[in-house]
Amino acid sequence: MLEIRNLTKIYSGPQGIVRALEDVSLTVAAGEFVAVQGPSGCGKSTLLLATGGLLVPDDGWVSVDGQDFYAMSFDRRARLRAAAIGFVFQQFHLVPYLSVLENVLAPSLAMPSPNALERAAELLARFNLADRIRHVPASLSTGERQRVGLARALMNRPRLLLADEPTGNLDGENAEVVFRVFSEFVRAGGALLLVTHDSRAAEHAHRTIYLRNGRVTHVQEPAGSTS
Repeated sequence: MLEIRNLTKIYSGPQGIVRALEDVSLTVAAGEFVAVQGPSGCGKSTLLLATGGLLVPDDGWVSVDGQDFYAMSFDRRARLRAAAIGFVFQQFHLVPYLSVLENVLAPSLAMPSPNALERAAELLARFNLADRIRHVPASLSTGERQRVGLARALMNRPRLLLADEPTGNLDGENAEVVFRVFSEFVRAGGALLLVTHDSRAAEHAHRTIYLRNGRVTHVQEPAGSTS
């Protein structure tokens, strides 16, 4: 589902050149959960942004569902991203003036469906948020906002989920809700790439890839169970 080869991203600034990613390669198959761990500043978020087509790398390539992401036009890349990829963010990135229901429906604007409203309501019920659909994000707890973010990520039935520190702000109970959803997604044939500081991720992932200074240092395989 996902193949990354020799991915490199370099930033230039007043402090000089920073090699955020250097020659990173990895794969995530359908039905596989891969976690990426490492200290702050090691390149985890840069990797996720480049994987999702949101940050053009300086070298290397990314293949999603058998298609070379950066060989296609911006518009075609955006269409593939809308159709195949769901994003889960640590800071949620919910639109503050939209209701919970409207936030979950937002991805369907890129892929209109006559059943979008039914799909959104079904997801919110699944995450025990049926009574919150008209609320705005500011009125929700941290765990509720993350569940809204999960529902939004799953709205278009993606085949690949990219998750950036999705449990970093959550207590143990809410983190387990997130991992349970991820496990269900993977068991259904989805591919999951998660970057995190959270050591609990390694207990659920099939493999854990460790980054330091933009490079892969080692791979732990297997890291645990997906249950």
